[in-house]
Amino acid sequence: MKNIAIALHGGAGTITRAALTAEQEKAYREALREAAEAGHRLLQEGKPALDAVELAVVLLEDSPLFNAGRGAVFTKEGKHEMDAAIMCGRTLEAGAVAGVQGVRNPVTLARAVMQHSEHVLLSGRGAEEFARDQGIPFAPESYFFNAFRYRQWSEVRDSDEFMLDHTEQPEKKFGTVGAVAVDLDGNVAAATSTGGMTNKRYGRIGDTPLIGAGTYANNKTCAISCTGHGEFFMRAVVAYDVSCLMEYRGYTLQQACDEVVLHKLVQFGGEGGLVAVNAAGEVALPFNSEGMYRASKKSSEATFVGIYKEG
Repeated sequence: MKNIAIALHGGAGTITRAALTAEQEKAYREALREAAEAGHRLLQEGKPALDAVELAVVLLEDSPLFNAGRGAVFTKEGKHEMDAAIMCGRTLEAGAVAGVQGVRNPVTLARAVMQHSEHVLLSGRGAEEFARDQGIPFAPESYFFNAFRYRQWSEVRDSDEFMLDHTEQPEKKFGTVGAVAVDLDGNVAAATSTGGMTNKRYGRIGDTPLIGAGTYANNKTCAISCTGHGEFFMRAVVAYDVSCLMEYRGYTLQQACDEVVLHKLVQFGGEGGLVAVNAAGEVALPFNSEGMYRASKKSSEATFVGIYKEG
């Protein structure tokens, strides 16, 4: 059997053992494992990597534990504005949406943009109109309401502060979900989805829907899905930078990921991580924060699930 693999993340930040109860940790680990193994089953069945990453991200979007889809954070206006992207490493086709409201699974809408439009990135009301034309499911506001997210927002809604996710420190909370995979044909794909920042204003958009910044896939090199402080990942063009180091400098997957995440990003204050896979089935899960919700499964190997630096 050719090497198949899937890797995914559910956000990064100051995630320590002291910050999670035993019940919370168990819930996160089970959700990550379920998403990784569901995507891996599709790969075993011979389905394309695109299907595997979409399914894995849909499952994470459907969980209130993660800042995407159902668990999306509140904006300054008390709404949920979501971003997502997906990319095919075989064709370099990509689709993305930004600032959409009410869409149950933004990653599915992103794939529809890729496959059923002439565009790459749609935003706001236009993206929602396209979703309706394509029969993409919507959900009522009550579906996206989460008491924990509401308390997060309540702490800062009367101020000009914004909050990222997954930490006790307001300025260091990074919430995004994403997946990368390689299928039996050696094709790679990447998908990413996020609810953005708590209390964000002005229609702020991060790196997630920007091809080459938060999401990228190319059969020649790798597939990448990022999580972290989006402004830094945009400025560093992180996902494409990893690919470039492999294509033009001959770096291995791990070398390229480490150079970008552990060195380049750190040098100018960028915090977070990414998941990556190449056509050979190699996986990399680097991060420079205290923790990153992550999971991977390669060929017939046991599923790996980690939260903290040590696992």
